[in-house]
Amino acid sequence: MVLWFLGIVIWYLHNKNFAVLNPAGEVGHKERNLIIVTVLLGLLVVVPVYIMTFTIAWRYREGNTKAKYSPELSGNRWAEGLWWGIPSVIILVLSVITWNSSHALDPFKPLASAKSPVTVEVVALDWKWLFIYPKEGIASINYMRFPVGTPVDFYITADAPMNSLWIPQLGSQIYAMPGMSTQLHLIADKTGNYAGSSANISGAGFADMRFTASASSQADYDNWIALARNSGGTLDANAYHQLAKPSVSPTTPMYSSVESDLYSRVLLKYMVPGQGI
Repeated sequence: MVLWFLGIVIWYLHNKNFAVLNPAGEVGHKERNLIIVTVLLGLLVVVPVYIMTFTIAWRYREGNTKAKYSPELSGNRWAEGLWWGIPSVIILVLSVITWNSSHALDPFKPLASAKSPVTVEVVALDWKWLFIYPKEGIASINYMRFPVGTPVDFYITADAPMNSLWIPQLGSQIYAMPGMSTQLHLIADKTGNYAGSSANISGAGFADMRFTASASSQADYDNWIALARNSGGTLDANAYHQLAKPSVSPTTPMYSSVESDLYSRVLLKYMVPGQGI
């Protein structure tokens, strides 16, 4: 009965398009499965506890004179073993799952693929996302694209209050912190536009700090790169200083060229005084 009810709940959430239950990539699928397994294991404790709570309250209510008084259950080895043993086994199983999943889903761990990954450097700003493609020499605001079935290697930092990058359908979220470069590796197994957002409150424009991660065919990705290279905008130090000022960007501008060491200079700003951008 309980599993049937849980199945109905999962089906409902799936059809309501809850992003984390509708994964579109390897990491997203693993995290969705992990959520379901841990919920089911938790129910093995939670459901019996609630059933016993209401059963005991009803059976031993003041008006029930037929309730049997069983003081010998206090300290009974079989009873004690049952209600301590089952939770202990579940905790042990969860410990093994936690250990394995922590290593399998390590955000710094590259994804195995025959295709060369796309490298994207991400800078969280007030209140916008800057995506730099160092190999392609372009950049974009609040929009990124990559080929479907190709790993994306993210290098993430912030030039604003601490933030968190999250693309729910592709999996994971990773913090973006000034003076620190974190990593994240994702992949999409089908084409589509996936909503990304800030998952850490960072000020007045936090609610509008959203972006789109678009997985496309290789041909569409190449066309987008070519379009960016012909956009005419240059992201040098002066342009970056203007971009970094607190504001909400309603558009998704692109830059045809980027200073080669821009990401490193943003990092150095908080690490070596006078050396950053």
